[in-house]
Amino acid sequence: MAAGNVNPFNLSDSEDEADQRAEDGAHIEKSPSVGTQGPSSNNPFSPQADAEPPALLVSSTRTSPSVEGISVSVAAAAMTVALAETRVSVDVIAAQLIRDHYILTALEFHTELLESGRELPRLRDYFSNPGNFERQTGTPPACKDQGLGPGGPLNRAGSISTLDSLDFARYSDDGNRESDERVAVLEFELRKAKETIQALRTNLTQAAESDTQERNKNYSSHPETQEPIRPLEKRALNFLVNEYLLKNEYKLSAITFSDENDDQDFELWDDVGLNIPKPPDLLQIYRNCGSALPSPRNTVDVAVGVESGELTGNYITQKSDLLQQQQTEVVEELEYQISLLNEEKQSLADYIKKLQSEIQSLRRTVPPPPHDQGSQPNPPSSSTTPQPPLDNGQYLDIRVASEPDNPPTESNPPTQTISNPTHTSSQPHAKLKSRGTVVFDQPNRKLSPAFQQALLSFCKMSADSRLGAEVSRIADNEESVMLMLGRCLPHIVPNVLLAKREELIPLILCTACLHPEPKERDQLLHILFNLIKRPDDEQRQMILTGCVAFARHVGPTRVETELLPQCWEQINHKYPERRLLVAEACGALAPYLPKEIRSSLVLSMLQQMLAEDKADMVREAVVKSLAIIMGYIDDPDKYSQGFELMLLSLGDPSERVVSAIHQVFIPAFAAWTTELGNLQTTLIPSLLARIEKLLKQGEHGLDEHKLHMFLSALQSLIPPLFSVVIQNAPFTHRVNLQGDIPPIEVTRFPRPASPLQDIATIVGSRETLSALLILYDYQLEHEGTTGWDSLLWVVNQLLPQLIDIVGRINVASTTCVHEFSRFFWRLCRTFGKIFTNTKVKPQFQEILRLSEENVDALTGNGILTKATVPIYATGVLTCYNQDEDRKLLVGFLEDVMTTLSLSHAPLDSLKASFVELGANPVYHELLLTVLWYGVVHTSALVRCTAARMFELILRGMSEALIDRRVAPALITLCSGPEFSVRISTIPAFGTIMETVTQKELLERVKMQLASFLEDPQYQDQHSLHMEIIRTFGRVGPNAEPRFRDEFVLPHLHKLALGNNVQATESKRIDIATQLFEAYSALSCCFISEELMVNHFLPGLRCLRTDMEQLSPEHEVILSSMIKEGEIKVENRGIGQAEGSVSIAASLVGEDAKTKFLSKMGQLTTSGAMLANVFQRKK
Repeated sequence: MAAGNVNPFNLSDSEDEADQRAEDGAHIEKSPSVGTQGPSSNNPFSPQADAEPPALLVSSTRTSPSVEGISVSVAAAAMTVALAETRVSVDVIAAQLIRDHYILTALEFHTELLESGRELPRLRDYFSNPGNFERQTGTPPACKDQGLGPGGPLNRAGSISTLDSLDFARYSDDGNRESDERVAVLEFELRKAKETIQALRTNLTQAAESDTQERNKNYSSHPETQEPIRPLEKRALNFLVNEYLLKNEYKLSAITFSDENDDQDFELWDDVGLNIPKPPDLLQIYRNCGSALPSPRNTVDVAVGVESGELTGNYITQKSDLLQQQQTEVVEELEYQISLLNEEKQSLADYIKKLQSEIQSLRRTVPPPPHDQGSQPNPPSSSTTPQPPLDNGQYLDIRVASEPDNPPTESNPPTQTISNPTHTSSQPHAKLKSRGTVVFDQPNRKLSPAFQQALLSFCKMSADSRLGAEVSRIADNEESVMLMLGRCLPHIVPNVLLAKREELIPLILCTACLHPEPKERDQLLHILFNLIKRPDDEQRQMILTGCVAFARHVGPTRVETELLPQCWEQINHKYPERRLLVAEACGALAPYLPKEIRSSLVLSMLQQMLAEDKADMVREAVVKSLAIIMGYIDDPDKYSQGFELMLLSLGDPSERVVSAIHQVFIPAFAAWTTELGNLQTTLIPSLLARIEKLLKQGEHGLDEHKLHMFLSALQSLIPPLFSVVIQNAPFTHRVNLQGDIPPIEVTRFPRPASPLQDIATIVGSRETLSALLILYDYQLEHEGTTGWDSLLWVVNQLLPQLIDIVGRINVASTTCVHEFSRFFWRLCRTFGKIFTNTKVKPQFQEILRLSEENVDALTGNGILTKATVPIYATGVLTCYNQDEDRKLLVGFLEDVMTTLSLSHAPLDSLKASFVELGANPVYHELLLTVLWYGVVHTSALVRCTAARMFELILRGMSEALIDRRVAPALITLCSGPEFSVRISTIPAFGTIMETVTQKELLERVKMQLASFLEDPQYQDQHSLHMEIIRTFGRVGPNAEPRFRDEFVLPHLHKLALGNNVQATESKRIDIATQLFEAYSALSCCFISEELMVNHFLPGLRCLRTDMEQLSPEHEVILSSMIKEGEIKVENRGIGQAEGSVSIAASLVGEDAKTKFLSKMGQLTTSGAMLANVFQRKK
């Protein structure tokens, strides 16, 4: 056969070596055409029979045109070796035994050869192949193709495919030999099991070494090319890299590296699979890489050309086994190459069929373009050369253009086809529908095609690997590019650094968008969503941008079928960043999904994540995506589901989620309810109903968290409500956007929490809003609200219901007052000053009725004692800060203070107003103006109220303002004749001592308090002493230490001494109780040893004297306090206990004040239970 069909681009290095070994064997052995004639072919032990199996291994059914010549040449070489010697060789005997199915004899023969050190490859290969022992039922036992002889293969036992499970007695004609044969088989298996691993490892090591030597030669000649890493090389390098990481303390990297290579045991070098000692570590290899060490690649095999007639028969016999082993390796390598080529051939044939069918369909639908003969001039040398058929339009292959049915001849030399370069350069963006053919100049030579192919085979090219096959094919249209990318990207992505993988996103998306195969598209999108293990914000944004671009290009159907499944797969991923990507993707893809899927599947996915996900950032993204869904949903039946999602999100424990619901979800949901007409009829009334229900259920304890939740939702609905009012007004038809439109004042509206709450964004533009506001104010001021249903609903239904709710909340709840105050402030600022003055204030004023004649009726309605007062004062009257507004606020507070004082009503509503306003320094001057009105009032009741209000606003007030206005007012009150007014100033003086640092001011306050304690006119003022002791206990721990040491403790000691001689028992117990509270609070402070001995302990002893008679349970605690105080004094005397004398802390061993006060709250009338309260912990 001719060898001209060998493909020079499909030959690997191993094939070159096999060819060389086959040629060497052919030169050593005697040619079949030279020498004596062999025996007849009917001799069962003839050399031809012996040569049959190796020739049949390369059967015609498993070859391709590219390797046919080599396979036949090898078979011819094997026949040459077999005919070289007339004597019967052991290999011939083995072949005949296997052919005639003498299996046990062959096994015994194989065992004897092994024991004598002459292993026969034929028997070794036969008994190593489990397939030789399976019987084909229903067919004759002859199997010539496999060289098994007429006996056929044996049946397997039921379990495994090795000889240890064979029961030879079932196939034996002599049952008496059963046990002997079984023993022989088991003995063989015992040896075989020990030798198989070593033999395989040896072969693997030899193969690896030979491959390494060959690649080293290739690298030395072509250093710019590099073959892909082999599995053995990869495992060896992995072992060395892991060893390097561990030696250099890269433990985390080593753990990660080990996890990524979980199929390899890094503890044992033997796991690599090579039968060689472990190489030196990477550092030693690096240091020796430049040294000139002897290497096997520097040696070559040299053979002396000797005629076969000069060799003796014995020499040929000794070399026959070696040559036969070499030829077997050649055959095995060629069979492997044949299998690869057959697979590639089959895949290419299938693809060609597919392309041909596409071409036929295109030809039926598109008329052929006119053929321009002049567009591609042919060289004169090719004018008589038959043109090869054009490529079918898929790849520009570097290949022989002639087909198998048209073999090249000397008159028809092979040509190669490439695309027309001028065509692609002139139209770079045009789709290539046809290609011109370039015919290269052929040399004026008479070389045979076989010689040409053999000559070209020395061009080293790698087309047998996956990457080599991709490189050898160049795509010439977008579809083939997509196919190529679809095949290559799954291999590229794992080898790209994690930090740079986002660079692959455009490539992945483009391929997934245009790839024709759904399975490949799904794989690419799966790669996209799994591209980065834990994508950060920027990487997620990049992926989402790509998903949106993909969705815009492919349409809703493919988004539903291809992108959504990827989201669904990762909805429960262990990394929150991946779940966050899913949540964000659902929102980003919402505009591009079918509306049925948008309102069903995607909504359900997000609802599940909102209810189940534990990560705050994921739930936050879910809320934002739900808002986008609400912006695109058009199914009215989903309103109730959206309302429940809003309530669920409002109750979320995370502030991030609650912030997202107010900034994004509620505006989007309100926009939808506005389109449905449900904002005023359903949404707002539903929230108000829940607030009223909450107030009814909370008569004994209001759930302030839920109240805040519902009220904050109402507050977020104010901008959409105002938009509905102005867009459904009678003047909307008069809106004119032409001409100069005045800009909106910056302070006209409260600052929106997000752009979605900006009313200009809701109505469309700031110009539109400005025009509407001008008509809105004019309508309210001049034309009224007749026919303005949306505004009448606010005035006649919303406001009365809100005012009624305000009257039912607890005025002592600072949180509730603040929440409703902020709500009314935002409502009034949004609807404007005219609306506030003409619609809101009159409704409050009608309810409050602040006229003097209603003072007597105050006990009946009690509205001035409710939360309506502080909410009206702080939420409505503070909306605008002009002079008339401030005067109105001052007048209202003065009237309330006067009315409540003269009617002896509780002051809680006035206190709540002062606390809420005092939190803002802007109103400090205004409040002092109100209080000065009370200071100079003629009624002592009003002056007492004013004195008590000072205490509420001093915290946070500047010291200059206190010195300039507060202190003089308090001194003025102390100079009055009423003792009740003077006593009312004591808490304010105590607060000044607690908050002010100016020495002059503190001295003035100290002098005033000293006058209260030392002036004889106050000696019998029981209420004054009670107020002073209460104030000392409140401000003592936080006051200046000097004030506490020099003033508070000595005066408490005096008061305790004086209480011992108090004749009135009720007064005595009141003073003793207040002293106990004060001493309990001061025990948490640092007290010097001198003060402890002179004032603190004596005061406690005086107090204990009172408690022994009045309250025995308190006496037990006081005794423990005195005892521990004395111990501390003794310890300090010997320098053992420096620091705070915190009696409660020293007794219980933890935070003194908290623990001590908690014990105080547990006091009962049982002295036995209190005896151990202050015992030291064991």
